[in-house]
Amino acid sequence: MGPIKHKALLNVDLGEAYGNYVCGPDEDIVPLIDQVNVACGFHASDPLIMQSTVTLCKKHNVKIGAHPGLPDVQGFGRREMKLSPEELTAITIYQVGALKSFLEREGIPLNHVKPHGILYGMMCKDYEVAKAVMMGIPKGVPVFGLAGAQMEQAARDLGIEFWAEMYGDVKYDKDGMLVIDRKKKPWTLEEVEKHITQQLTTETVTAVTGEQVQLPVKDYPISLCCHSDSPGALEIVKTAKKAIDNLIKSISDKKKQS
Repeated sequence: MGPIKHKALLNVDLGEAYGNYVCGPDEDIVPLIDQVNVACGFHASDPLIMQSTVTLCKKHNVKIGAHPGLPDVQGFGRREMKLSPEELTAITIYQVGALKSFLEREGIPLNHVKPHGILYGMMCKDYEVAKAVMMGIPKGVPVFGLAGAQMEQAARDLGIEFWAEMYGDVKYDKDGMLVIDRKKKPWTLEEVEKHITQQLTTETVTAVTGEQVQLPVKDYPISLCCHSDSPGALEIVKTAKKAIDNLIKSISDKKKQS
């Protein structure tokens, strides 16, 4: 396969501090990216953090999405929990609604919803979980998810606009699913650049077990995700931005030569 069909935008999960506890260099990251996924209080964040994150993103004209997770602050939303479909819909409405209130005070629209952590992983594998969460997304708001997974099918069935995500600092298994670590492990910048460039230029990724896996992103708009809680997050984001810019330049140079 050749390079992706659309320019990839860059998104980061952030606003994940809590009270006096800092999580990630948000103020340094936000000016570098296109979209943010703001934690909504269940896995991280609190009202003041949400408010200050919205203000920061508005200052830098960065699109803001909601990042709802499971109600598990201690596990940072990366431990699986069993919730009923009704509960999954309700916790999504609750969290997205909280962020929307802060956005409305600033006159900013909700750009998208991107579920967090293990909830995202559960939605990739379980259609009923994916459908229940998406039923809590406001009408007309896109969802970010993993192409080829149950998230994509649920979005299609519910008529929700779908954006395909690729990942700069998350590994994949041989089935194309994400390997979700409770605590982020370090990457070298060379590993990050290679990982991202492969995805952007070939629509494939090398699994943790060595297989080359196709990423079925089709004709969807694409956003590349990084995480503010990864070790060395700022440099990872800079490397991701560089990889995207290099692809854009390469495509532009080829068009000039043809």
